[in-house]
Amino acid sequence: MHQPLFIYNSLTRTKEKFEPIVPSHIGMYVCGPTVYSDVHLGNVRTFMTFDMVYRYLTFIGYKVRYVRNITDVGHLTGDNDDGEDKIGKKARLEKLEPMEVVQRYTNGFHDVMRIFNILNPSIEPTATAHIIEQIEMIQEIITNGFAYEVNGSVYFDVRKYSEKHEYGKLSGRVIDELISNTRHLDGQDEKRDSLDFALWKKAGPEHLMQWNSPWGHGFPGWHLECSVMSTKYLGQTFDIHGGGMDLKFPHHECEIAQNVGARGTSPVRYWMHGNMLTVNGRKMAKSEGNGFTPEELISGNHQLLDRGYTPMTVRFFFLMGHYTSTLDFSNEALQASERGYKRMLAARQVLEKISPSEKSEFDTKKFRQDCLDAMNDDFNTPILISVLFDAVRVINSAKESTIALTAENIAELKQTFDDFFYTVLGLMNEEGGANTQLTEDLMQFIIALRNDAKQNKDYATSDRIRDGLNKLNVQIKDTKEGATWTV
Repeated sequence: MHQPLFIYNSLTRTKEKFEPIVPSHIGMYVCGPTVYSDVHLGNVRTFMTFDMVYRYLTFIGYKVRYVRNITDVGHLTGDNDDGEDKIGKKARLEKLEPMEVVQRYTNGFHDVMRIFNILNPSIEPTATAHIIEQIEMIQEIITNGFAYEVNGSVYFDVRKYSEKHEYGKLSGRVIDELISNTRHLDGQDEKRDSLDFALWKKAGPEHLMQWNSPWGHGFPGWHLECSVMSTKYLGQTFDIHGGGMDLKFPHHECEIAQNVGARGTSPVRYWMHGNMLTVNGRKMAKSEGNGFTPEELISGNHQLLDRGYTPMTVRFFFLMGHYTSTLDFSNEALQASERGYKRMLAARQVLEKISPSEKSEFDTKKFRQDCLDAMNDDFNTPILISVLFDAVRVINSAKESTIALTAENIAELKQTFDDFFYTVLGLMNEEGGANTQLTEDLMQFIIALRNDAKQNKDYATSDRIRDGLNKLNVQIKDTKEGATWTV
């Protein structure tokens, strides 16, 4: 039924032929956002990567159950199980219930996904709705001898686990090296070993989000929720687990240990990891001063940007790089992507105006197969885009009557172009027509960001948004009914 598809498996570090557990059905899990801050572009690239994977697997005929979680527990996210509950911190600062913070940033996350035309998953479970299941998995791990309780907290025993199983096989870490590089524990630390990680943490009275458990009131560790929710909805072993490269260690490594420790089964057959973004050769990060939010990138309101770029220009830019490669942001690269994206849109419009000939000088069936071959080679979107550009050159030559296309050729070109440009790559026409709604949605998203800033008395951000839009000849007017916009 399906042509051979090859995927680079992070676990085996090889490109493998993809063979799902159940023919024609695929289970795919992707680590979703932790909802205590705005979405950053690294997140967008990760979710866009797996949106592309989801689209292509569905396009070639698989039934995909795509699960993407929402981390709303408010647990600690430090690798050493320390730090602070960031949801609780925001709730205190803004005098809100923690779930109000969660809802605001969940809504914001969904707004960003819509702006970039990222499809909804099949299931979007939340960590807070699966506390019982997380407690049950902890109890299984304790029963199997791979976890211990200390003063109301429960920790995974990495050394005990590594006596029977390989800890570090996904990330390539060697347990002896990890041990030699860890600090010696003093008597104040609850853990038996600094390699151990929290499955459950005791909550003090100041911790706003906490639940009762066999070990007292507390909250689950960072890694536990994904082990629980992925296997609940996809089975003890499922096909694809995705996320950013930064999650490979410790998060995904700990997921494997938890599943094996509880059920004796490694949960995932194909691990996929998207790579990071850089800006002018440097890692993108707020601390570097080069981290863009989606709003800044679209409005151009950032010191490193010459101007704003549309969501589809950004999407096209992301897809111009292979998901496993580092992608470098620059104004030159974005502007080149913008030209390429518009060139493809123009060629698709030209297709509607070409007069057919009686003979053919272009093999449209090979063109379609070349598109499939590119995507079947580990979702190679850069190669797919280059194949589409080959077709653009043919279309423009046909417009100049230097290449002949039959009516059948033209119909097949339209179908293949639409299938891969719109359906598989998820690009949209932002130049009018059906996408006037996208413009309206985008403006409502920006207005909502400005309203949030004003509500939080962050008038500097509110003014920056207004001034940035003014530079684009977009005026925001506040009325009794709410803000409106005009060009």
